Amino acid sequence: MTNVAPRPARTPRFFLTCIGIGLAAGLMSGLFGVGGGTIIVPLLVMFLHFDQRLAAGTSLAAIVPTATVGVISYAVHGSVAWIPALILAAGAVVGAQVGTWLLARLSQNVLRWGFVGFLVVVIVMLFVVVPSRDADLPLNWITIIGLVVLGVITGVLAGLLGVGGGVIVVPALMLLFGTSDLVAKGTSLLMMIPTAISGTVGNLQRRNVDLLAAALVGGAACVTTALGAVIATRIDPFTGNVLFALFMTYVAVQMAIRAIKAGRSR
Repeated sequence: MTNVAPRPARTPRFFLTCIGIGLAAGLMSGLFGVGGGTIIVPLLVMFLHFDQRLAAGTSLAAIVPTATVGVISYAVHGSVAWIPALILAAGAVVGAQVGTWLLARLSQNVLRWGFVGFLVVVIVMLFVVVPSRDADLPLNWITIIGLVVLGVITGVLAGLLGVGGGVIVVPALMLLFGTSDLVAKGTSLLMMIPTAISGTVGNLQRRNVDLLAAALVGGAACVTTALGAVIATRIDPFTGNVLFALFMTYVAVQMAIRAIKAGRSR
């Protein structure tokens, strides 16, 4: 039987912190086309002392409303590739179930170091990818198969790390498929809605979700997601990548420090 992580006390600090995390995650979600899990997971761990598994499951649930608002914001500007997003989602839904199954079985420190490694890969990709506003995403058999594979990989990481997968899908669509940065972001947000729902169903069955925290974070994120999407259309793409990479570096360092401390305390 899977151990159930303790929930933090429902104090005023808990409510305010969840709302603050949601506002920050929503802005990042709209700006970078991610679900916000790369912000939500470490902040829940750092500020509310969530168990890593509980933080990942809660984050994935909070991503659902956040990504929905983001999709609407990008769709208004015609920056969503609907069919590729559905192909990605088909693979990701399957992968998310695998990820949530692994989440309940891996050790806390393995998850911490896995998350750090995941962030390092994201940081490197942000500097490798050269965003373009003019590229499209043509569909043929090769790209369809590639999208399915990318979707499965993204789904596994989404269920395992509590992220919607945007930090993988957005750079991958730009680097591997030559998609414009705005279309990559809008398509990523649409793909992660069914992915996050699938992963959340698995996490609920394993009691790896704090529903109140997810509702607070997700609700607050909806307030700032549209603002982030508007800023994304006006900011220089490379500048946005650099800012995001700097933030991810900070998060990776903080999580690495926690993993080292946990290893020494054994």
